[in-house]
Amino acid sequence: MDEKFLLLSERAKQEILDYLPNNKAIEKLAIFFQNFSDGTRLKIISCLAMCDLCVNDLSKILNINQTTISHQLKFLKSQNLVTCKRDGKIIMYSLTSSKVNDLMLSAVNVV
Repeated sequence: MDEKFLLLSERAKQEILDYLPNNKAIEKLAIFFQNFSDGTRLKIISCLAMCDLCVNDLSKILNINQTTISHQLKFLKSQNLVTCKRDGKIIMYSLTSSKVNDLMLSAVNVV
């Protein structure tokens, strides 16, 4: 039996289907947004949006132990949201793109 939509036209249905990301893109988006599902990661991203920081300084600012900060930075780095560079004995972390900060600001304006 042919299923009919109550209000949706065939044209609108096709536009929605054309706009809908494919399964691979949906999976990538879901993984990307996991980065923003943890409070500690959100705090780290917010700090790094202001300036480059080392683990020690992030730990002191956020009052979170260095092991936790390092673990979350490793996760963010594996997702390509954070990058690092060595400055002597100190490793400085920064956001890979200002677009991450733009996304955060947009989200703050929504909630």
